[in-house]
Amino acid sequence: MNELTSTQAYWLGHLFHASSRQLALSEYAKEQGLNLAALLAWEQRLAVQGMPVPPRYRPLRFVTVEVAS
Repeated sequence: MNELTSTQAYWLGHLFHASSRQLALSEYAKEQGLNLAALLAWEQRLAVQGMPVPPRYRPLRFVTVEVAS
């Protein structure tokens, strides 16, 4: 793998930080004052370039509920 440019390292760092904190990218971008579209674009660009992009955290949309009788 080639050396990362400072720009690649910047965005990859944000992607890893969001993943490690288990935050959706939209929530992470808002918290960090980042442009969500830019973060998503860099996620895709880095993946295409063969960089090890971390898995995106996806919160559960539905929660199992038990009904007591």
